[in-house]
Amino acid sequence: MAASSVPWRRRELAWALYDVANSAYATTVMVAFFPVFLKQYWAADIPVTDSTFWLGITNSAAALVALVLSPVLGSLADAGGWKKPLLALFALLGVAMAAALFQVGPGNYPLALVCYGLGMVAFYLGLVFYDALLPSVTEPARLERVSALGYGLGYLGGGVLFAINLAMTLQPAWFGLPDAATAVRWSFLTVAGWWLLFAQPLLWWVPEPPTRRAAGLAAVAAGVRQLRATVLDLRRLKVVMLFLGAYWLYIDAVDTVAQMAVDYALSLGFGAAGLMTALLITQLVGVPATLLYGRLGERFGARPAILAGLAVYGMLVVWGTQMTRPYEFYGIAVGVGLVQGGVQALSRALYARIIPRDKAGEFFGFMNLLSKFAAVLGPALVGLVSRATGAPRLSMLALLILFGAGAALLYRVDVREGERRAAELQG
Repeated sequence: MAASSVPWRRRELAWALYDVANSAYATTVMVAFFPVFLKQYWAADIPVTDSTFWLGITNSAAALVALVLSPVLGSLADAGGWKKPLLALFALLGVAMAAALFQVGPGNYPLALVCYGLGMVAFYLGLVFYDALLPSVTEPARLERVSALGYGLGYLGGGVLFAINLAMTLQPAWFGLPDAATAVRWSFLTVAGWWLLFAQPLLWWVPEPPTRRAAGLAAVAAGVRQLRATVLDLRRLKVVMLFLGAYWLYIDAVDTVAQMAVDYALSLGFGAAGLMTALLITQLVGVPATLLYGRLGERFGARPAILAGLAVYGMLVVWGTQMTRPYEFYGIAVGVGLVQGGVQALSRALYARIIPRDKAGEFFGFMNLLSKFAAVLGPALVGLVSRATGAPRLSMLALLILFGAGAALLYRVDVREGERRAAELQG
């Protein structure tokens, strides 16, 4: 069956399954095993503050590369009809880098960081084209629900594979493996296969959105012209600019919590096994919570639901700076699971409502640019403050400023006005 003839609901599900594909990398590699394995296997011979520093720098460098490339590649994707080919390209790069981590030997933390960083670049840039496909796979009335479906399935899929990977590391003999270190290395290989497998439905069943296609150098020239035109459009879309400013601030804090939580807790002396359990709790709680968030967004609007989630995040950050017992980390994991997917899903849906659909690739490129510009600062700030003061708790308090300022700007976003202006600029 041709992609263009696939029914709407099947397109929605096929699109959402890509969240299952790449969430395995985000959960098993980025959030869970890589920070622990870096400290205990690849960088075991250097101080923990130095490994925290290099992890933060690598996170920031990957975000910087994505920052530079996102709007340019987004404009080329719109002009040439290349959203799916570019998504496939970066998915394959991510798969290759996850598999490459399997081969990195003990003590070789520079090579491990390079593979990890390139995998993050692939993860980030793939999201530009994945998000840009959202307006074309569903009807406007279902944007919140379908966006939440993606994140909800991502939590489910990432959680299932993470549970298997966690069992592999806790009981390697069950899987015919000699030790936990070998199990972690094999976990990276399973992530590569998982990403490749669950990317297939989108590539087969989601059509490339209609566009005025150009080929070869003509597409590059058209992309550059469109990039210039979109910059001018942004100056007229004040609601979009206001939302992007808010998103830039609060998503920095959200991403920093996700990227640095395990490293932060390890620095406070929490055990690795307990932290992995907490991450699994976050995944399991996130599945129903994110789907519920999608319904709440449909009923009450995305903006109020996001603001509520940011308030919860602020309370969790304060709690995190005071925690001393393992059960507290589990409580924070539950709290993050309740709001993280919802905030991300409804932010994507709200943005899709207030931008011109025929320029979704480029506009989502700008959204990705701002989020990665923020991510350049967030993880680096946590790493630098931790190294300079020797007190990781202090670095987390800076996130309250980002959450508060982002919420204040988001409160001023007029969604209806944004939808009206986007319709006027539709090509």
